[in-house]
Amino acid sequence: MKKEKVLVIDFGGQYNQLVARRVRECNVYCEIYSYKTPLEKIKEMNPKGIILTGGPSSCYEDGAATCSPELFELGVPVLGLCYGAQLMSHVLGGKVERAANREYGKTDLEVDTASALFGGVGSLLPYASMLQKVNAKTTCWMSHFDYISKLAPGFKSVAHTGSTPVAAMENTEKNLYGIQFHPEVLHTPEGSKMLFNFVRGICGCAGDWRMDTFVEDSIRQIKEKVGDGKVLLALSGGVDSSVAAGLLSRAIGKQLTCVFVDHGLLRKDEGDEVEAVFGNGGQFDLNFIRVNAQERYYGKLAGVSEPERKRKIIGEEFIRVFEEEAQKIGAVDFLAQGTIYPDVVESGLGGESAVIKSHHNVGGLPDFVDFKEIIEPLRNLFKDEVRKAGLQLGIPEKLVFRQPFPGPGLGIRIIGEVTAEKVKIVQEADAIYREEVAKAAEQWKKENLSDRFGERGEGLSVDEIFSREREFNPSWMPDQYFAALTNMRSVGVMGDERTYDYAVALRAVRTVDFMTAEAAEIPFAVLQTVMSRIINEVRGVNRVFYDLTSKPPGTIEME
Repeated sequence: MKKEKVLVIDFGGQYNQLVARRVRECNVYCEIYSYKTPLEKIKEMNPKGIILTGGPSSCYEDGAATCSPELFELGVPVLGLCYGAQLMSHVLGGKVERAANREYGKTDLEVDTASALFGGVGSLLPYASMLQKVNAKTTCWMSHFDYISKLAPGFKSVAHTGSTPVAAMENTEKNLYGIQFHPEVLHTPEGSKMLFNFVRGICGCAGDWRMDTFVEDSIRQIKEKVGDGKVLLALSGGVDSSVAAGLLSRAIGKQLTCVFVDHGLLRKDEGDEVEAVFGNGGQFDLNFIRVNAQERYYGKLAGVSEPERKRKIIGEEFIRVFEEEAQKIGAVDFLAQGTIYPDVVESGLGGESAVIKSHHNVGGLPDFVDFKEIIEPLRNLFKDEVRKAGLQLGIPEKLVFRQPFPGPGLGIRIIGEVTAEKVKIVQEADAIYREEVAKAAEQWKKENLSDRFGERGEGLSVDEIFSREREFNPSWMPDQYFAALTNMRSVGVMGDERTYDYAVALRAVRTVDFMTAEAAEIPFAVLQTVMSRIINEVRGVNRVFYDLTSKPPGTIEME
């Protein structure tokens, strides 16, 4: 499964995960490692290629993140991105200096398509890369104060902008390449093509990292590891834990027990949907335990309005409920969980970027649950890959493409005290909102993409289903959207009577990494329909707001 690998060496850049995701999209397996990783360990991994990420420093400053010149003598193709390109030049004898002006944002770029990096970029000529010298124009995303003022020996410039003479460079004799801009972001529209040219062309990777292979190999490895042992999994109903459950079930069947704690803070009908897939009569062979703990949670949350206290109560109560069920089951051999690769990277176990969140091995579960070892079958996958694995396993698309949902659930989408009445309001409003947005998106697809794909599920491969759901959407389609209940009540008029009811806030954002986000421009007609339906169909609501706040300064969730 991992016979060929590309290493992403992280120098503290904010896009390290995005670089790795883009490489994986080329069907090439890669992993992120800190720039402090010993050279001997890099040699042992026998990579097909190495990519150096961006970073926040200037490579010529004392104490700046650096690398040994020997890294470039391994005989392995190396691609430096932004800081990585500057560092490559600096270490190998070039010169990097402070630019008179920072170059930031979308920038016109002229590339030499004779370079292996830019074959087919910015030109409709099918054989442009075979010609001696063909300049083509494209767009890139720049973000730098420093620039390469003098090329290292053996390098030549193969791209430039109006103010950056070395926007890309290459030393073909040593298979070394540098790009001053960020090809991994969506603002560089042909960036994925450039990365494909590197990993599949220059590095010669076969592109054998595929989800069907991953699923088959994982099932075999789980069988070998578990043997006749028992496995316990806390099933939240989210994408990660659901795919982990599906994978484990395919491998070991009834040796797996899933405990699903319904805390009453899920989206409308979500608990029943999870049970329909994993419970009795569902498509997976496993032991499924559903704990309906709604009233227990509502009691604990009564009178509590402070956001962090709500989060803590919901998290702690989950631990209590889970441990009660675990004690009934008795000793198990393995505890499974849906850890995915971003969890590993963000906890500081991969790469060099600052720790974003702590990631306890058992996700905060009680230490005294009796198990020998932890199984994390999705530990090497990004979220998009998890979804593809879910499709490969036959998990329903509705669950596979479910939006991100916070652990505390609707508890942090209800401002102030959480009550059963408020939960009902936000569940109904949210269901209407999601239904209307999805309906509008499907209508757009029918009108604009009727010749692209067949009807839903009609002979489509996993990749085609994934592309249809994730890529072929209207430009306004949000990456996450939901309804939240504000703590504001106001006067309204319905019929001939005055009302004094709650206001619902609609949130919808467009984002790549969920670290920054902009409000989605959902068509006004769709918002009008949503507003009308919520006010007419949801008791206790007489106003609907649309949240235009970006992140930052706001957050995606309400609390």
